[in-house]
Amino acid sequence: MKMHAAVIHEMQKPRPYRESQPLSIEEVELDPPGRGEVLVRMRAAGLCHSDLSTINGDRPRPVPMVLGHEAAGEVVEVGDGVEDLAPGDHVVFSFAPSCGACASCLSGRAALCAPGQVANGAGHLLGGGMRLHKGGQKIYHHIGVSGFAEYAVASRRSLTRIDADLPFHIAALFGCAVLTGVGAVVHTAGLRLGQSVLVVGLGGVGLAAVMGAAGGGARHVIAADIAPDKLETAKAMGATHVVNSGDADAIEQVREISGGGVDIAAEFAGVSKALEFAYECTARGGTTVTSGLPHPDVRFAISPTRMVAEERTLKGSYLGGHVPSLDVPEYIALYRAGRLPVEKLLTHRLKLEEINLGFDRLASGEAIRQIIDFD
Repeated sequence: MKMHAAVIHEMQKPRPYRESQPLSIEEVELDPPGRGEVLVRMRAAGLCHSDLSTINGDRPRPVPMVLGHEAAGEVVEVGDGVEDLAPGDHVVFSFAPSCGACASCLSGRAALCAPGQVANGAGHLLGGGMRLHKGGQKIYHHIGVSGFAEYAVASRRSLTRIDADLPFHIAALFGCAVLTGVGAVVHTAGLRLGQSVLVVGLGGVGLAAVMGAAGGGARHVIAADIAPDKLETAKAMGATHVVNSGDADAIEQVREISGGGVDIAAEFAGVSKALEFAYECTARGGTTVTSGLPHPDVRFAISPTRMVAEERTLKGSYLGGHVPSLDVPEYIALYRAGRLPVEKLLTHRLKLEEINLGFDRLASGEAIRQIIDFD
């Protein structure tokens, strides 16, 4: 079938993106789903810093590629071997496909699925196939989703079925922002009732983490960023305190609020200085978690002696360490109960043709979560 999609051919084009047009809206061809795959009509897709990091070259990917990894849609057709989804079902995509059979999947760490990571790095679907092309040229898939398109073919293991009455623009948020942000604090760091939490970097994922910390019973929820408007937004999402991390005494402010340092510091900015700030604000015996994805060449220096003597824990968190098929429905239930008000993350809704403008907003910090509507 033919459809319209946002294709990146070259990374590191200059800003403003509305002029350089790193994403071009093109008519491309999409092959039918193969065995274990599903054709989905895209209904909503979110703009995330992980997409921006491909545009600006921080996360190099093979090109040409259809970007987009946070999305929700409606099943149109299922391939051979898919028996638990049917046309008309509503689904949320996961950018970490899980084979269900490798050591990581079997131990409950689906986000670390080895075949899934290989496929994502190569720009293929989980089974190794590529279904996008144009004029004889293959087009790569973005981490198993390629959500900036009217349709997508994805592995069944990249999809979670959801209730049909959940609005698509809300459902899409559960594919990345909610799982990654909430999960880093609640799941990866293991938040316990009454602990103090610092969230560094208040984009969509960071603000979801603020919600998760507040909903998880943190005593202090300290939000830090260099943008004053984002600090104000964090207050509306459950932060008990805010700190401008650009202040010369920002670390001292956090230590004073928390009584010497926080139990959990979670970093989402994808900048080494932000991770250093989070680490320095963590108390002795505390946990520092990062979900930020800077350029692969970026390094972070720590003192092993200090880590040992202070019994520090430094952890990475990918997709919040979740199993989407189990955790997405649970988080949606929390949203329905009013305990996870993810609709507050939405600042803009746009059309596919406005995508470069949307990434200008994201790069400049003008937006939290923007959703492309395909209706």
